[in-house]
This record gives sequence, C-alpha cells and structure tokens, in this order.
Amino acid sequence: MKTESIRRENPRDADIRAAIDVLRQGGTILYPTDTIWGIGCDATNPEAVRKVFQIKHRDDSKALICLVDSPGRLQRYVRRVPDVAWDIIDCATRPTTLILDGAVNLAPNLLAEDGSVAIRVTAEVFSKQLCYRYQKAIVSTSANISGQPAPQTFADIDPAIIDAVDYVCLSRQRDTSRHQPSAIIKMGIDGEVKIIRT
Repeated sequence: MKTESIRRENPRDADIRAAIDVLRQGGTILYPTDTIWGIGCDATNPEAVRKVFQIKHRDDSKALICLVDSPGRLQRYVRRVPDVAWDIIDCATRPTTLILDGAVNLAPNLLAEDGSVAIRVTAEVFSKQLCYRYQKAIVSTSANISGQPAPQTFADIDPAIIDAVDYVCLSRQRDTSRHQPSAIIKMGIDGEVKIIRT
C-alpha cells in the first residue's frame, strides 16, 4: 500500500517534500520562484543564511529577499505592515518585493542594517506551495555568483551553484520562458514609498 501511494504521488509534491526535508535540516536549495530561479534556505536559520552568502560569494552585509505564501504569513515577520503595503500586494500586476521596517522572527543576517526585510508574497504555484507547506519564510536570492548576470532559465545557472546547494528542485527545469527579477518598493511605517527597482 505504501509503495502504491508513493508511485501515485504527484512529481511536484515529491519535489516539494524533498526540498522541505533539506530546509528542515538547515540546508540550501535551488528552486523555481515567481521570478527567476533562486537559492533558498530557511529564512529563520542564521547558519543556513550564512551558507547562502557563501554559495553566492556575496558580502553578508547585503540583505536577502525572502518569500512567503500569503499576506497573512507576512504579518508574522513584520511588526506593523503599512496600509499602503496591502494595497500594493492587492494591485500589483507583477512580482513585487516590499522592503518593510521592523522585521521580527527572521535570521538577523538576512536583514538590512536598519532592521528592515525584503519580502514578497509569491503567487507562482511551486514556490507558493513550498512556502505554504514549510510554514515559514524561505530565502529567495538569484541563483548566480555575486556580480554575475542573474540566470533567466535553469539552463543558465552556473554549474558551481548547482554543485554547491544541498538540493536542486526538479520542477520547471525545462521551462524556457524568460523571467525578470521582481520590482522592489521600500516603504516606511509612515507610508513613505520609494521605488528601488521597476
């Protein structure tokens, strides 16, 4: 009976389950997101975040983006979400990362020096299900060595990145559609809005 249930398991579900097993152990994954392919880890685990910086050869003074599956989950990681942020989430027509003040319950080395967090609610099927089933925020930083171009497809990813992570997701590896990084908007508690990347 158990063998039959495994055989019938949806490949995407099996992929998500394998990725979650690695995340729970403090490992790193390479996975498709609502934008480009990303290097991910548990956003609450400082040691896992440190591994991501090492993989990218990136200065750990630079903040990383993380993903959540829903607006409700967003509230777990920000002391107070400005009203305008909800409007942007509701109205955005493309993936949009929000930089919000007052981050909580996240790895300190994930955050900017001012204590803000770059966070995005993903609507893409795979990353949304991954975040939902993991029940935590997941780091999502472009799958490239720092300073190199961000990969548009899985085929564009440097083999050094693939070798460095603990698990490479199988889903969407054959997807050849071109994806762009998210828009980035920084907003203060007072409602001030600053466009960082369009």
